[in-house]
Amino acid sequence: MDVIRPARFDKDPTARSAAGARPRRGDGPILEDTQGRPLRDLRISITDRCNFRCVYCMPKEVFGPHYQFLDRREILSFEEITRVARIFRSLGVEKVRLTGGEPLVRRNVEDLVAMLSEIPGLDLTLTTNGSNLKQKAQALREAGLRRITVSLDSLDNAVFQAMNDVSFPVERVIAGIEAADAAGISPVKVNMVVKRGLNDGSVLSMARFFKSSGHILRFIEYMDVGATNGWRMDDVVSAREILRRIDAEMPIEPVNPNYQGEVAKRWRYKDGGGEIGVIASVTQAFCRDCTRLRLSTEGRLYTCLFATEGFDLKTLLRSGTSDAEIAEAVASLWKRRGDRYSEIRSAETVSLKKIEMSYIGG
Repeated sequence: MDVIRPARFDKDPTARSAAGARPRRGDGPILEDTQGRPLRDLRISITDRCNFRCVYCMPKEVFGPHYQFLDRREILSFEEITRVARIFRSLGVEKVRLTGGEPLVRRNVEDLVAMLSEIPGLDLTLTTNGSNLKQKAQALREAGLRRITVSLDSLDNAVFQAMNDVSFPVERVIAGIEAADAAGISPVKVNMVVKRGLNDGSVLSMARFFKSSGHILRFIEYMDVGATNGWRMDDVVSAREILRRIDAEMPIEPVNPNYQGEVAKRWRYKDGGGEIGVIASVTQAFCRDCTRLRLSTEGRLYTCLFATEGFDLKTLLRSGTSDAEIAEAVASLWKRRGDRYSEIRSAETVSLKKIEMSYIGG
């Protein structure tokens, strides 16, 4: 088994720098949907392209060498994305997360980060597979990025390469995490999607590696996003099982959430070795606290990760519609929102044709 050795990060595992602190929750107007959920978060997919072919997101048999990605003219420009973010900030959105595809494959992404960083009171973060993070970390930090999440599904190269399906080595992802830490983007959050029979044997090695590292490891139940990953309930390793495995070796205890709508349940090591999180959207649905809208690569708004249809925002952006009119359209969309897919998941809903994660982000 080819497993790398843990790096050492000289960080207080529970510390939060002032620069990386979140803006105060609730400092904007309260815009609620039909379930009384406020609009607080916007996730923006800035590209549908990715250099990985992860089996749970962009399986190679679907997204192969002849797959037709969006033409550059179809995706939103940096200026359009920044305009959208400003409009959403005026509606009370406090956090914007840049996703993909893989956001760091989009050319000059640090320029977009710099533009978004100028929006007052906006908590900006980015999710990446880490493949280009070593090269981009310093530029992203200088552009204003303070927080980042890295997807990493195993420390075992055979397992990791089986999941990314492009033979990408795990050492380069770890080097990206170290580069982000050195640049001052910290703490790094590390997301591990756990699929039974594929990488669930890596749960404990991942926990050991990141314990006391100063970074926060989060385990994600394998979800039925899109229609191409062949999801089955039998493939899901529940959050309860993951926590039980870790607690048996490294005792943990629950921690209160940082804010309403936080998707990860927080746990800390009893010996002071930092914290972990679990995202249990399959077995412990958190729809009732969901405060997120998602903007796809081609400019459509989705009110749920598992949505089947989106609202065409790009046409409004490119047709001379004013910011006030766009804000009114977004507010109307949110006020009508009643999504709670994970709470009503069934054989019928699982088989629906849903938007792919590479268009909508995580």
